[in-house]
Amino acid sequence: MSARPGRSCPVHYRYAPTVFATPAAVSCEVLYVVGGLYGNELALNAVLAAFEAEAGAKHLVFNGDFNWLNVHPGLFQRLNERVLCWPATRGNVETEIARATDIGAGCGCAYPASVAEDLVRRSNEILVDLRRTANIHPGATERLAALPMHLVAEVGGLRVGIVHGDATSLAGWSFAHDVLDEPNARTMLNAVRRAARVDVFASSHTCAAVLRDVELRAGRLTIVNNGAAGMPNFSGGRFGLISRIATTPSPHRPLYGMVRDGVHIDAIAIAYDGDAFLDRFLARWPAGSAAHASYFQRITAGPDYAIERARPKRAAIAVTSNPG
Repeated sequence: MSARPGRSCPVHYRYAPTVFATPAAVSCEVLYVVGGLYGNELALNAVLAAFEAEAGAKHLVFNGDFNWLNVHPGLFQRLNERVLCWPATRGNVETEIARATDIGAGCGCAYPASVAEDLVRRSNEILVDLRRTANIHPGATERLAALPMHLVAEVGGLRVGIVHGDATSLAGWSFAHDVLDEPNARTMLNAVRRAARVDVFASSHTCAAVLRDVELRAGRLTIVNNGAAGMPNFSGGRFGLISRIATTPSPHRPLYGMVRDGVHIDAIAIAYDGDAFLDRFLARWPAGSAAHASYFQRITAGPDYAIERARPKRAAIAVTSNPG
């Protein structure tokens, strides 16, 4: 892998899948996994409102990259104070802005070769701006650096590995939709399932949602990647997405999902005020800025990614679906 900023994966991002073969840190009936908030406070409001409507023993985890576009000092402070009232793991963004010394990892995204060099360069530029903001808040970087890279939860008897990237790296891409659909993916997933001893992995890093379920020699494994809670996820859409894993049906109609061993694994749309978010975005990231070049089209019209690519493909499982 290239050692260039934004392409490299620092050694300390890595861990063995066996780190998940430990007792669950929490057991609950409803689990929300919220990845890729990207500094969108309006989406945060919508996530917390949706969670408030849930009944039973419930748990919410922010699994990294809750910071990104929130370079305004007031917004940075406010959003981090609110997010860190909840359990959280760090993503590559939190890891890199928390560094005392820049090691040359850039944004820490470990972008694969398929991602254009211009996008990598702009991500590195955004990270530099965000690090400057983080450094003016006493104690902020230390608090972010202390967050774990992964957690294990239990829902209805299923063990859930909560990661930002994948089963071996904070910024891993093996839970990306295109990788999961490759013919040789089963070999990799079988090794992960055997070592990790989890039933479900919930991730986010790739910013493209996907839900897959596979039968392997080592056992059944489900991968749910919520894409982004704070950014549009599908062509023509302007809503965020979270992963909900629960023993009960959702009070919010799932965009798509499945039922595994009595546990509902769903993608829940997060309907924030898109116009207000755009106004806030443009106030800090006008035309010509790095973030505008990378995200304006996505914020206004969604990415070039159809919802059909995210939906589960395993026909033998009960599937819930909302064509909206």
